[in-house]
Amino acid sequence: MARPHALDTVFAALADPTRRAILSMLLEDDMAVTDVAEPFEMSLAAISKHLTILTRAGLISQEKRGRVKWCKLEPDALRDASVWMQGFGQFEPVNLEAFERFLERELGGDAG
Repeated sequence: MARPHALDTVFAALADPTRRAILSMLLEDDMAVTDVAEPFEMSLAAISKHLTILTRAGLISQEKRGRVKWCKLEPDALRDASVWMQGFGQFEPVNLEAFERFLERELGGDAG
């Protein structure tokens, strides 16, 4: 199991929709930083901050190839977070319609 601090860092990185979008883009292939920045309406400096947070969380790696900095998704990075979340899968999901029917029967139709 991951150290709690490591999970905190991963979940904090995943909390931002821009960073989640970047991860989705990197699912396809490695990308140059400038290509990562292209679809977003923010400065290259702002994208670089997001990439730094993702790198510190271990979700991506960055390397310089010639003059271009490339970003790569780290495939094992979400494993510990996934294992932690799967721990909650032991509970059956609540069927809200069945629960409402149960309440109606038990409460004589006064529910809702």
